[in-house]
Order: sequence, then C-alpha cells, then structure tokens
Amino acid sequence: MNNPGSHTEILPHLFRQEHAKMTAVLCRHFGLKHVEIAEDIASDTFLKASEHWAIHGTPGNPIAWLYTVAKNKAKDYFKKLSVFETKVKNNPEKKNIHYEFEFEYNDQLIADSQLAMIFAVCNPANSSKSQICLALQILCGFSVEEIANAFLTKAETIKKRLQRARTNLRNDKFQIRSLSEAAIVSRLSTVLKTLYLVFNEGYFSKTSDQHVRKELCSEAIRLGMVLTDNALTDTPQVNALLALMCYQSSRLEARAGDNGEIVLFDEQDREKWDKSLIQRGNWYLINATSGDEISAYHLEAGIAYWHTVTSDAKWQHILQLYNQLIVIDYTPIVALNRVFAFAKVYGRKKAVVEAEKLELTGNGHYHGLLGYLYSESDTKKAIAHYEQAIQLTRSKKERQVLAELISRCAAGYAQ
Repeated sequence: MNNPGSHTEILPHLFRQEHAKMTAVLCRHFGLKHVEIAEDIASDTFLKASEHWAIHGTPGNPIAWLYTVAKNKAKDYFKKLSVFETKVKNNPEKKNIHYEFEFEYNDQLIADSQLAMIFAVCNPANSSKSQICLALQILCGFSVEEIANAFLTKAETIKKRLQRARTNLRNDKFQIRSLSEAAIVSRLSTVLKTLYLVFNEGYFSKTSDQHVRKELCSEAIRLGMVLTDNALTDTPQVNALLALMCYQSSRLEARAGDNGEIVLFDEQDREKWDKSLIQRGNWYLINATSGDEISAYHLEAGIAYWHTVTSDAKWQHILQLYNQLIVIDYTPIVALNRVFAFAKVYGRKKAVVEAEKLELTGNGHYHGLLGYLYSESDTKKAIAHYEQAIQLTRSKKERQVLAELISRCAAGYAQ
C-alpha cells in the first residue's frame, strides 16, 4: 500500500482514464440497453475507491482493484435483477434467463471494448452536436456541467440532447461484443468526423470564452490512438487525422498568451512548439500514405505539416493543398484559408479579388480576412471590415484580437 493520502492525487486521473473503459467493458457483457447501469456501476466503483483508499491507502495495483470491484458490483446487480424478475414479479418468461456474471478484464479486452464503444456512440441517427456530447460524456468521462460549459449552453439543454441521443443508442442494434468489418465500413466516417469535431472544439472553441480547451484536444487524440491500436481500424484516414491533430496540438502552448489572449500564428514563439508532437505527426503522416486514398484529412494534415516549416516557400505547397481540398470538401473556412494562402503567394491586392468572389458577407472570418488584406493599402476599409467582424463574432477572445488589429491600423493611419 502507498500512504493514505496519495489517493487524492491518483483517483481523479484514474477516473478520467478508466471510467469510460470500464463502462465499455460492462456494456460489452451486458449490452448497450444497460449503458446507464454500466455507468452507475463504474461511478459507484470510484466512490467506493475514494472511501476505501482514504482509510486503507492506495492499493499496489489500483486499476486491477477497480475492475475487480466493478465486476463484483455488476455480479450483485444482475443477481438481484434475476431474483426480482423470477420471484418478485413471478415472470415465467424470465425464469430461464441467466446473466453472465463472470468475465475477464485483460488489456486486450479493455482495448477491444473501448474501440467498439467508440463505434456504438458515433451513431449516424444522432446529429453532430449530439454525437459530440455523447462522446464527451461516455467516451471521455465529462460531466453534464463540463459539456454545458464547453458549448456555452444551459445544463438542462445538454441533458435533453443527451437523453435523445441515449435513446437512439439503446434502441440501436449495434453489438459491441465484436466489431465486424461491416460495422467499421458503415461508421468509420462518422467516427472520424466526431473525433475531428471534438478536436476542433478544443483547438478553436466556438462555444466557450476559452479560446483553447486542451482537454478536448487530448481526448480526441487519445481516442484516435485507440483506433490505430486495432488492425481493422488502423487505416490511412485514421493516421491522417491523427497527424493533423498532432501538428495542430504542437502549437497549443504558443496560441495563448500569459493572460489567455489569442496569439496570432505569425507572432507565436516557436520555442513553445512541441517538437515531439511534430515528430509524432510526421510518423502518422507517413503511415497515412500506405494506400492510394487521398482524403480531406490527408490534405489538412499536409497543410498542418507545412505550417511547421519555417521557409516562405511553404505557401506554394499550402495553396496547392487548399486548391485540392476545396474541390473535395468545400466549406467557408476552407475557402477563406485558401485566400489567405493565395495572399501569401500572389500578394494581398490580388487576394482581395479572390476573397470578394466568395461573398460571405455574414461571416465574421470573411470580414476579418478582408481587414487583413486591406490593412496595407486601405486602412479605412481595413478598419471597417474589422469592425464588421467584431459585430459578427461571438467569441470574446476573437473580439479582443480584432480590437487590437483596429488599434494597430488606426495608429498606422494616424502616422
């Protein structure tokens, strides 16, 4: 045993790391219809750990202790359920039902269960927002309050969204006991999209006053790595997405100042970039080239890679990748980012023409880009676009950056 107080340090970490895995293992044996029971058993296990370890100290193998307790709690629950069905309710149809009390919880089973749970949670019947909420709660262990804070939404709204999503999850015929190739083919794109959205919400939050939410980024990467640990899901697309997330995450420390303010890319301290994450991104990107497929994740990973390079010649490569990306996966943000790269290659004056073709007048990023493009040639127009961007931007952090850019333009105009 360790000292009695050490549990206060290890238990929160274990909860975040093991609660979702434990829920997945329990659901593997008892089915998704019992997902709430599985979560309750997992939560009760950690509650017992907090009480027991406070008195007796942390066990030598805390993870094994937790899974043993969870297994015993599951066994007790289903014994009581069996007694209730056969004796109290006197339901003859239930008399021959025998629940599987004994099960193993080795590393391979936990990994397989968690992988299958990822595919179960990413149910195409749910909206993107619902999938993210469900993933954060079931796969990442976030509370309703944490999810509500992440989406800048009332807890009650999140509860209703989760209730609807959970109903679809329980009604789904998806089996997590084994993950078939057919299940992977049918849901992999939804799984990757969900992880992509979770990461983006962490990397560039649209719903929180926090510009960066590192815990969401790390959870998306962790779940992506679960996919690469299985031969069936270790695909080029998965590796491309992981490469993208590693490259982007390498700059997290540099993207915020001491007071949480946004630091623009050109002003970031490159010494704060995480070189090990860049190297890991390189490794995943190499793995992503094992097939003939070029997905949007491949192109975005390539763009993110070139952003780690210091040479100005990188912008030619970035523009070429955006030219490909905009064809296969057009979004307003992709179009705007392409124009920014165009400006780096051909100059801001020509880029203004490209930008105005988009006519995204109701988009704050569109006006922010035009403010940047006009800042060298027409300060009045630049300020007007920055002011329009402020009106269209919900993020407090982004409004602060835009206000600073207006101040810089005004100072230059005054001179």
